[in-house]
Parts: sequence; C-alpha cells; structure tokens
Amino acid sequence: MSSRRLLPALLALALMAGGAGDVVAQSQRVLIQRGETLVRQHCALCHAVGRTDASPYPNAPLFRELSKRYPVDVLEEALAEGFTSGHPAMPEFTFSAERAAAIVAYLTSIQTEPNARPQRR
Repeated sequence: MSSRRLLPALLALALMAGGAGDVVAQSQRVLIQRGETLVRQHCALCHAVGRTDASPYPNAPLFRELSKRYPVDVLEEALAEGFTSGHPAMPEFTFSAERAAAIVAYLTSIQTEPNARPQRR
C-alpha cells in the first residue's frame, strides 16, 4: 500500500481508537451513576454514601472510607450472593451481578484513599 493510502487508513484507525476510549469512559460514568442511585436508594437511610455527607447513624461506616477496612472490589461478589453485616438492624441485600458491579464502581469512585491498605483487626 502506498504511503498516500496508508495515511488516511492510519488516521481513521486512530480516530476509531480514540472514540472507543470515549465510549468506555462514558459507559463507566453511567455505571457509576447507576451505583450511586442504588446506594442512595438502599443504603443512605443509615450510611453516608457521598463524598462529604455524615452517616445518619453515627456508628454506620462512611462509604467513602470503606477501603480503610477492606478492599472495596471484593464486595461485588458478596453483594451478588447476599450481603449480611452481622449487625441486627441491617437487612440482607442481594443484587444482580450488574447492579453489584455498578455499586462497586460507585464505591470505588468515592474512596478518600483509593489505594489504602485495609487495617488488620
């Protein structure tokens, strides 16, 4: 292929690759928004679910600090299988795999220390 034909093909390929990145970023934003909606609907009655709010119940963990306790990404499986905390007032939650992924994406996005190592207890 001549260089005159190669250049437009390379430009088209670069544009497609850049566009794919935009699609991935947008789908990640949508996933995070869905997760935020779910935690506000199911968890905000007791927990701080945003970046700056306080928990309505002082002993309820702040969702933005969950990574200080354990890796947030491991919650996805627990949420899909049935999450129980052992706290008598907290109901058991079970979410579809898609909803669990959205919740974890949101939780990951709000962590104050995203790479924090969980504290050993």
